[in-house]
Amino acid sequence: MDNETATVQDSSDMSISSEDDGFEQQKEGNVELQEEHGEARAEALLQDPEVGMNFESEDAVQEYYRSYAKSKGFGVTRRSSHTDNHGELKYFTLCCSRYGKTQSNSKNLLKPNPSAGLGCKAKINITHHHGANFQLSKVILDHNHTLSPLKSRLFRCNKKMDFHVKRRLLLNDRAGIRVNKNFNSLVVAADGHENLTFREKDCRNFLEKERRLKLGSGDAEAVRDYFVKMQSENPNFFSVMDVDDESRLRNVFWADARSRAVYDSFNDVVTFDTTYLMNKYDMPFALFVGVNHHGQSVLLGCALLSNEDTPTFVWLFQAWLTCMSNRLPKAIITDQAKAIQNAVEIVFSESRYRWCLWHIMKKLPEKLGGYDEYDYIKVAVGNAVYNSLTITEFEVSWVRMIERYNLGDNDWLKGLYDHRHHWVPAFVKDAFWAGMSTTQRSESMNAFFDGYVNAKTTLKHFVGQYENALRDKVEKEKIADFNSFNSTIPCVTHFDIEKQFQLAYTNSKFKEFQEQLTNKMYCERKFIQKEGAIEMYEITEDVLIDAETGWRKDIVYHVYFNEEEFEAKCSCRHFEFRGIFCSHVLSVLTHKKIKEVPSRYILDRWTKNVKRKHNFISCTYGGMEDTPVAKRFDMLCNSFHPVAEIGAMSDDSCNALIEELRTLKIKFSGNSSSDNNEEQLGAHEGALSNENTTSKTILSPIAVRCAGRPPSTRKESKIDKLIREAKVKKKKAEQMEKKKSAQEKKKAEQKVFLNIL
Repeated sequence: MDNETATVQDSSDMSISSEDDGFEQQKEGNVELQEEHGEARAEALLQDPEVGMNFESEDAVQEYYRSYAKSKGFGVTRRSSHTDNHGELKYFTLCCSRYGKTQSNSKNLLKPNPSAGLGCKAKINITHHHGANFQLSKVILDHNHTLSPLKSRLFRCNKKMDFHVKRRLLLNDRAGIRVNKNFNSLVVAADGHENLTFREKDCRNFLEKERRLKLGSGDAEAVRDYFVKMQSENPNFFSVMDVDDESRLRNVFWADARSRAVYDSFNDVVTFDTTYLMNKYDMPFALFVGVNHHGQSVLLGCALLSNEDTPTFVWLFQAWLTCMSNRLPKAIITDQAKAIQNAVEIVFSESRYRWCLWHIMKKLPEKLGGYDEYDYIKVAVGNAVYNSLTITEFEVSWVRMIERYNLGDNDWLKGLYDHRHHWVPAFVKDAFWAGMSTTQRSESMNAFFDGYVNAKTTLKHFVGQYENALRDKVEKEKIADFNSFNSTIPCVTHFDIEKQFQLAYTNSKFKEFQEQLTNKMYCERKFIQKEGAIEMYEITEDVLIDAETGWRKDIVYHVYFNEEEFEAKCSCRHFEFRGIFCSHVLSVLTHKKIKEVPSRYILDRWTKNVKRKHNFISCTYGGMEDTPVAKRFDMLCNSFHPVAEIGAMSDDSCNALIEELRTLKIKFSGNSSSDNNEEQLGAHEGALSNENTTSKTILSPIAVRCAGRPPSTRKESKIDKLIREAKVKKKKAEQMEKKKSAQEKKKAEQKVFLNIL
């Protein structure tokens, strides 16, 4: 049976030296001699193939001819073969990789793809008789093109990626290291590109293949299998998949066991954000985020959504609430989207609800930028929002702004005012928000995925990278715990109150308290009145507004203190909002020589000893675990590291160790085959069997193909930010110049008109 192949090696596998432009027919005249560059190789000593040469096996023939081709500077490909009726190989041909014709497989005739084919005749024919060796029956040595030994490593037949290289690529990829940096580390370790037998493109292709194979073929099916596997290893892993009538995946939500346990301890404030896009399916990535006792963000669940409408958010909120045993959060922060508002009112009707202040203030240029006095309006809005300590102050400032700049017909401002109780600090600071006024907690979580996710990310790879982000967060919490229990921030004053908080609070929260305590030096206390046990104080704080100009401003606060009940309140409501005493209250307490505050002013959620179930839940997740081969490989490498350190101490020990390793290699090479490693390297031992899953197939979402550049995530690089700001600044300057020119023109026209009169 003849198996003729006519494929031609692509351009990526072809390398011709730039100084070789013509085609030379003579064999001696068309080879770049490596000796001219001082890099003679052992392969150059290989004997030219001759008719009648014998080899023990097919592999031996191929190994010889590839080595010979590498020394001469051409690539090798298998052209044809023939087997008998019993399947035994009778003959085959190895030829130069440029044997085919110059033709392109491009569909666009005006943009042909490069082709390596030049009709080169160089080849060897090998025959094999039953029970005999493999013998060369025909040899053609002449090539019709220039050869380049220095670039032989770039031919496909010479590309090779060893097991340890693949393992290193996989581990670095899991750690979120980009492919270019991953490859560069290999280049540095090999002391140059010329010492590698693969390119960066090969690394990318390998990693893409591994990602596809990790969980199976179908994206949605793979995610479901992953969830099933996670739940089998920990029954507290929670996941829900929503499909349409055609069994196509619409929405998916999941939360690991540790995230559910975290909510037991920190369920007072939750932020929800949906602004991170996974571009392949254009599915918003929704995050539920809380705050732990160090003030760090903690993940409380993730979702990928197909739509951003009210029914979708209702489904998601109900799924999350079910996951958290139907315990409502005390407070929740979201953006201003109407669909989210509707869903919150349906599902979280008993929770305190506020909008993200950052999202609202971010829209000022878009909504108000068309006004001539926009710069003054922006300042007026900021003053009304941020500087109003009471509801009355806000109402007065807002009405004054509307009247002064004639903004009564602006529908956007009308809508904000109608819902002012959802976003204005003066309306919401009476509740505890753990210091959060925006969904930037969610955005900081999104930043974790920036290193792992790009426009080509599939669902299953995205879910897998979720583990990496979570591991990093868990490790940071453990480090903060260690620092709080094993190091102490010294007191900066002799007040007993400071020592009380030093012993109770985590280091990060004690720093916040200490900052308020030291800020009391900028506060001037004035006694106002006393009625029984109730005392009123006026605290004037010298606030630095602009450090560059030295602009300062005096802001007056009022402190209420009941000595009998030991109740302290301030008009800034810092404690109610953050759970930390403000400098205004502390100036009164230190004046009253208070040595210790009641326990109700020391929030358990900020203390070192807060009870946390999630500390007892392992952060090692099994969704992307390694195969037995990979685990054994890592174990052997780790065991050999101490031996390598000893061997590196001297030349004698190094040479002796190398000899021992050669002996061990010969001893164990017959017990295993490297060919078996290909299918066992990564974490794709095979997708989960369908025995653990439902029989109904879940289809992947339809990939979205956007016109032009795909949408980006909210997070942008510093360079992009500088470019964007420069463009905005330039546009603003052009508008100002245009406005100035128009005013000057108007003045000139008025002057002409007056002269006429």
